Amino acid sequence: MEYPYLFDMNVDPSRTISQSDDIDVARANAMQFSLGLPSPIRAGDRLLPFFHQLYFWDPKSPTALGRDGHPKVGGLVPDMGLPRRMWAGGRLQFEAPILTGVPAVRTSCCEKALYKEGRTGPLAFVTLRHEVWQNDAQCLTEWQDLVYREDPDLSAPRPYSVAADTDEEECIEVSFDTTMLFRYSALTFNGHRIHYDLDYAKSVEGYDGLVVHGPLLAQHLMLMAENSLGELKEFSFRATSPLMHFEKATLCRKGRKFWVRGPDGRLCMTATT
Repeated sequence: MEYPYLFDMNVDPSRTISQSDDIDVARANAMQFSLGLPSPIRAGDRLLPFFHQLYFWDPKSPTALGRDGHPKVGGLVPDMGLPRRMWAGGRLQFEAPILTGVPAVRTSCCEKALYKEGRTGPLAFVTLRHEVWQNDAQCLTEWQDLVYREDPDLSAPRPYSVAADTDEEECIEVSFDTTMLFRYSALTFNGHRIHYDLDYAKSVEGYDGLVVHGPLLAQHLMLMAENSLGELKEFSFRATSPLMHFEKATLCRKGRKFWVRGPDGRLCMTATT
């Protein structure tokens, strides 16, 4: 879908911020146990794909947070006057293993920020680029796509959801609860209230329940991909419909294509490797 009245915010991709982290093995193991993975990680082991989300925290004081619990925009992400933030998707290139217990550095920049007028109101599309370096070698490049939009009209009809394919070669059923969402929010230092504040999620952002993190769904798909196809070189994913905490989901694979199917058959996420 193309939207009219597009303009570029003229961000400067050369403006970067850097964060360092020791890649603590205990945090990786906390994620292992939260996901129900059997083998503990030891110092010096390769970090599983997307586990870098557990690191490079950027804590802010309460006064520096927005109403949704995320840091206020206006720094790396320009302020375009739209209150709702969603992680729409991303792309990753894996260059070398990230090792636990070895200091690493992540550099981040805002690669682009676009403002469009859509059928339901204004939309802002922001792409952040992150690079993770360890032992003077680049291990990972990640592009993170964010969408900002206005508050929903709670009386308006719900948007149409696309039906997911049903011709998968492999599938795994997964479920989420409030404990899992809490643990993932804590481990990734994600303060977004849609994942733990039910009243906010329903009355402000218009969801039917707590929202399962898009990156958590992507994490499951990446683990499925690695188990099926071997160590990943690249992975891209796109969120298409939110999944609620009370809903079971089906992780699907056909060849190198992956997707998440909701309990009503709707498509929640697509991915390729």
